[in-house]
Amino acid sequence: MSEQYVPPKVWVNDTSGGNKWANINSPEAGARYEKALPEGEHSLQLYSLGTPNGQKVTIMLEELLAAGVKEAEYDAYLINIGDSHQFSSGFVAVNPNSKIPALVDKSGEDAVNVFESASILVHLAEKFGHFLPSSGPARTQTFNWLFWAQGSAPFLGGGFGHFFAYADEKQEYPINRFAMEAKRQLDVLDKQLANNTFITGDEYTIADIAIWPWYGNLVLGKLYDAAEFLQVESYTNVLRWANQVSEREGGQRGRIVNRAFGEKWEQLAERHCASDIDKVLKLRP
Repeated sequence: MSEQYVPPKVWVNDTSGGNKWANINSPEAGARYEKALPEGEHSLQLYSLGTPNGQKVTIMLEELLAAGVKEAEYDAYLINIGDSHQFSSGFVAVNPNSKIPALVDKSGEDAVNVFESASILVHLAEKFGHFLPSSGPARTQTFNWLFWAQGSAPFLGGGFGHFFAYADEKQEYPINRFAMEAKRQLDVLDKQLANNTFITGDEYTIADIAIWPWYGNLVLGKLYDAAEFLQVESYTNVLRWANQVSEREGGQRGRIVNRAFGEKWEQLAERHCASDIDKVLKLRP
């Protein structure tokens, strides 16, 4: 048995370890270096990375374009968090929290900075009138599940994903603790989807867009290589929904934007027009 950890009286940030992701973090916020963000020609400027949180926004934008909303054209620039792009002065000016995704909407008289993936989804849904019911119980249910995703996914990502896939060593207690929570969340979704085509009913909404990149990718074996460990095949309703959503045009296009990892046909570091995506998708086997 390893020696039990005893917390010191005052916490000290230990950067002596070799974990790439842990060493990016700091207890201090703010910019670490001066660098302006690039800007393209469209009103919507996205600065992101193709992680599940980043995929939410690019899927939303591509869904809007697929629905015929031409005003949803956007420029997407890669923010490589492994290289600390999120700590540039330009990015911090848009999102003081230094997390992707971040959006600048220049369509009005004054530019608007939007950060936090759920806030960006709501901003775009209300701006263009798609994927969010305008009133009534359906709107409330959409917000219920949108905020469920915001509260639940950190246990899957920062909890289970960190200890299962990224921590320096495998530790039984945290893996078991967060695996139980991940499976409980999958069961919540499975029961909800037993009688609903999409998360909130028959309509595809920003709730689906927020939940799919985490839980859809997970059950389809595209997140943490944990499908067998979590026995995802038992969540038949989630699997049905995950496959259904993955076949949507917006989902297929949006999930490759701002990706700098995976297969060549899954990677598009920057996006400035539809043909950028078309060229990458042609590489699919």
